[in-house]
Amino acid sequence: MTNKISSMDKMLSAGIHFGHRTSRWHPKMKPYIFTQRNGIHIIDLSITHDLLEIALDYMARLAREDKSILFVSTKTQTKADLKELAISLKMPYVAEKWMGGTLTNFEVIKKSTRKFIDLQAKKEAGKLSKYTKKEQLDFDKEIKKLETRVGGLVLLNKLPDAIFIWDAKKEATTIKEAVMLKIPVIAVCDTNTNPTGIKYVIPANDDSTRGLKLICDRIKEALKKS
Repeated sequence: MTNKISSMDKMLSAGIHFGHRTSRWHPKMKPYIFTQRNGIHIIDLSITHDLLEIALDYMARLAREDKSILFVSTKTQTKADLKELAISLKMPYVAEKWMGGTLTNFEVIKKSTRKFIDLQAKKEAGKLSKYTKKEQLDFDKEIKKLETRVGGLVLLNKLPDAIFIWDAKKEATTIKEAVMLKIPVIAVCDTNTNPTGIKYVIPANDDSTRGLKLICDRIKEALKKS
């Protein structure tokens, strides 16, 4: 119980309990809401703590079994942290715009990742230096474009075993594709989110950068141990 209280205190300090304005709420988030204050919904941190622990146990089990977790956050203020987390865990990620069909048309994505790997390897080996300056510039543009689109997916040789999402509302297309393919979704859901289809809901303020760091640290700790 002491550990739970300590964890909840840290969540409180990070502002994880602040939801959106009550006028913007989604009724399906009601079970995770403690109260409302000054027109703002307050998330029940006791529930957040318990659900985060369940999600962490699941993610740690996947890591022990050498299974892949795709980390997704295209939100400006959070994508860099999620990308850094994924790289530190040697997991795939999407930190820029989600391309429709990333999961449901995965074979096409694999062709793009193979092309990116091939071009990058040729450039590093100096095999593109035989081309004209204009052609080399064209190759550089192509490499940069592919890196933005699929650079985080080069470790993904098959569909991911699970997906972790920060801000389920923003990444609704990702969730839709995952549900279609029966890929389990772990997602941070604010009070304005429809959690339908999400296997592991983590109710939290998805605008809190301190909350993001706290949860990222917990994920890193859990998966590094496993």
